[in-house]
Amino acid sequence: MNLDQYLPVLLFILVGVGVGVAPQLIGWGAARFLGFQKPDAAKNSPYECGFEAFEDARMKFDVRYYLVAILFILFDLEIAFLFPWAVALKDIGAVGFWSMMIFLAILVVGFIYEWKKGALDWE
Repeated sequence: MNLDQYLPVLLFILVGVGVGVAPQLIGWGAARFLGFQKPDAAKNSPYECGFEAFEDARMKFDVRYYLVAILFILFDLEIAFLFPWAVALKDIGAVGFWSMMIFLAILVVGFIYEWKKGALDWE
């Protein structure tokens, strides 16, 4: 077995690791040596949500947040499957068409179940 065949793979891995690690190191160095570290009350105040934190950061969240997140991922993946299916529909024929219809029917049943259980109702 000739090890010269693995040189492009090794270079690909090294470049990938370099592209992933180099910006982090550059950002860390710039923040460490060039950034100003003078925290005050205005800098540490909440700015994203607009109000002060009223509970511990480790408080329990309602399960509906997770259900909505799972539903988002589910339908996002559905779209990811639908685009290649639509492009290859002529090649896969009736079997591919009906397979996708069964897949979509299962997703619709799951969506109706979530809807009936009240996962999408906000109080």
